Amino acid sequence: MAANGGRNLRSSLKRRARGNPMQAFDALPCELRHWLHDAALPWSAGSVRKVWEKALKQARGDRGGALAALDGIEARLIARDARRIWGAGHPASGDGFAAGQEPGAGGNCPAA
Repeated sequence: MAANGGRNLRSSLKRRARGNPMQAFDALPCELRHWLHDAALPWSAGSVRKVWEKALKQARGDRGGALAALDGIEARLIARDARRIWGAGHPASGDGFAAGQEPGAGGNCPAA
């Protein structure tokens, strides 16, 4: 018998359909895949796609602007977590964690 005594092994709730995470990653735009390679946070393909589409819309299709927006979003998330975990005095708790980095640098994507 299982360590938990066999409890909670069945549910009347339907399982969420989960796709293939590698296919979801491969379906991302080239620039976004390169951005994820250097990202500090463990983004899922689904969550980064939603943020990317919103940033791309706000940047009116400018992919460089959308990548810069992703850098800013990630920096704010890191700063928020640093303040919550280590306090306001932590170096990562301020603005501009990724300041000085070229948005989306390092990729070999074809020009759009």
